[in-house]
Amino acid sequence: MYPEEDYLQLSGIQHFAFCRRQWALIHIEQAWAENFLTTEGNLLHDRAHDQSLQEKRGSVLIVRGLRVSSATLGFSGTCDVVEFVEAADGVSLCGHKGTYVPYPVEYKRGKPKADDCDRLQLCAEAVCLEEMLVCDIPKGALYYGAERHREVVDFTAELRKKVSQLANEMHQYYRRQYIPKARPGSYCWACSLRDICIPELNGVTSVHTYLEQHSQDT
Repeated sequence: MYPEEDYLQLSGIQHFAFCRRQWALIHIEQAWAENFLTTEGNLLHDRAHDQSLQEKRGSVLIVRGLRVSSATLGFSGTCDVVEFVEAADGVSLCGHKGTYVPYPVEYKRGKPKADDCDRLQLCAEAVCLEEMLVCDIPKGALYYGAERHREVVDFTAELRKKVSQLANEMHQYYRRQYIPKARPGSYCWACSLRDICIPELNGVTSVHTYLEQHSQDT
C-alpha cells in the first residue's frame, strides 16, 4: 500500500510502457513539449473529460472525467469515461436507483496499437475503480479517434500482473529519480520530446569517460 503523497499519475503507465525515458523526462524532470499529435490528443480528451456531459442512456449511466485512485498501485488520475451498466450483480451508486457494473472507456487518438500500452492504462483504471467501489470489472474499451471504433479489452490475470509490475518499477524509478538512457527506434520521430531527449546521443561517450580513457593513454 502506498501513502497518498507517493501516488503517481495513473496515465503515466502508458508513457512508461511505451518508453521509460519518455516517462522519466515527463514525470521526474517535468519536461514537456507539444506537437500536432499531442494537441490532437488533448482536443479528444477535452470533450471526454467534460463533466457537464454526464448523462443516462436507458440502463447505462455515463460519467465523464471521474477521479480515481489506488493505494495498491500508488496511482491517481482521471478516467475519460466510465459507463455504469445496470446489472443485478453490480454495486450501488449514490443518488441512483439499482445496481451497476462499471465499464471504463479510454479515448485515444490514432489507431489501435500492436503493443499493450493503451490496454495497460485502461486496466490500471479498472483496478482503481475496483478498489474504490469494491467490485469486479471484467472488461472495458479503448475508443480510437482515427477509426471511430471501440476495441474491447479483457482485464486478464496476465494484464493485471503486468500493471502491478510496471507500477512497482515506476515507483522505484521515481524514488531514485532515475532517468534511463534512450533506446532509439522509429517511434522516436513522432515523439514531442525528441529535441529534449536527443536519442541520437545515446551511444556518445560521456565527458567523464572520455577524460578517463585519454588520461590512461598518456
